[in-house]
Amino acid sequence: MATSGSTAFDLSIDDIVEEAYERCGLSTNSGYDLKKARRGLNVLFSEWGNRGVHLWKVEKQVQALTAGTATYTTPTSTNDVLEAYVSTAAAPGTNVTDITLSKIDRSTYAALPNKGSTGQPSQYYVDRQTTPTITLYLTPDATTYTHLCYYTLKRIEDAGAYTNNPDIPFRFLPCMISGLAFYLSLKYSPERTQALKMYYEDELKRALDEDGQRASVFISPANYYPTRN
Repeated sequence: MATSGSTAFDLSIDDIVEEAYERCGLSTNSGYDLKKARRGLNVLFSEWGNRGVHLWKVEKQVQALTAGTATYTTPTSTNDVLEAYVSTAAAPGTNVTDITLSKIDRSTYAALPNKGSTGQPSQYYVDRQTTPTITLYLTPDATTYTHLCYYTLKRIEDAGAYTNNPDIPFRFLPCMISGLAFYLSLKYSPERTQALKMYYEDELKRALDEDGQRASVFISPANYYPTRN
């Protein structure tokens, strides 16, 4: 049996909108329908930012350290900083040493009595403003460890033009369409809202469960020997 030999299936924004309207029992009749659906799609992407870490939006950043400077601004698309370390070079290689940093919260950072002390950083605090900043402690002296490397969780890109493809991997297409159909039903087909919501949540859960790292896990049993008198 012949197969296509292709694995490039994707949908443009207008195809996604059309499919979502059809699930509501409607058809798109005007440019304003498309505009409202695109707005709903962008709101959906914002809501996904509250659903945890999406691996396809994790990106490594490298920042050259400046002696005496503790706070650095992350890229504008950053939602959060997941992990960080300081390194003796900008890129991995022979004779390059990395030191992992521990993430602390605002209260822990505020309680530090000597924030201006310089040396080798061991901790970092993320201030999650519109564009998050990352603050190191100790303040780097940038002698041995000259670069800060960290992994950011980026925002999903806006839908943009109707001819664009969405900024998601193919496995999230089903739940994205279901989510948009649910959002549209709130306005146009309230009798279908409950069913579409259940379908959306079910598909999104499957996509999020699959969006993980398959790494080895080792479990060691705990041994308990009661004291005998």
